[in-house]
Amino acid sequence: MAQFRLQGSKVLAVDMTGDSVRAKNGSMVAYEGEMTFKKKTGGGEGLRGMVTRRLTGEQMDVMEVRGHGTCYFADRASEINLVTLRGEKLHVEASNLLCADAALRSGTTFTGLRGSSQGNGLFTTTVEGTGQAAIVSDGTAVVLRVTPQTPLQVDPGAYIAHTGNLKQHFQSGVNFRTVIGEGSGESFQIRFEGDGLVYVQPSERNTIGGET
Repeated sequence: MAQFRLQGSKVLAVDMTGDSVRAKNGSMVAYEGEMTFKKKTGGGEGLRGMVTRRLTGEQMDVMEVRGHGTCYFADRASEINLVTLRGEKLHVEASNLLCADAALRSGTTFTGLRGSSQGNGLFTTTVEGTGQAAIVSDGTAVVLRVTPQTPLQVDPGAYIAHTGNLKQHFQSGVNFRTVIGEGSGESFQIRFEGDGLVYVQPSERNTIGGET
């Protein structure tokens, strides 16, 4: 299995001995050894995954990297966060998924929430199984624990990913800025309940509600 490690906070090094990974297209910055690169449009499981992404807007341009040696990945100097999965499912915005072990199953799932933060529909990318994945954030990500006793409210523009047994509720009309009188137009929050982890970044993308 490929081994993921960080070189600083903005470069991912993946050591491979005949293994393969799927990475964001164009994210390779250097490699040592013998590597092959194959572009794969869609990022899901076969034709069904490609069609699903085109219908939902969760489009991923990915490449399969295979070989012996070390390959280095980065994405516009974004901070990189490693996620180790042991049979769990990772839900992540497509634009925040940098690299994943090829043994992990990828797809899309309906949430009613995730795509709304970027205007891409109501679906999110999923990565599931045993292996490692790397996600990127604009600034150092914060990992927040959700428990049955401590639900979490998240601005959609700051959301990156989550794992665990979490339920999400899409709330309209209220967000952090409207509360203090700085918002304009329709705005949204995501409420997470259950048991799991939520990754948020200290920078907000634009949402369908405008600046959040």
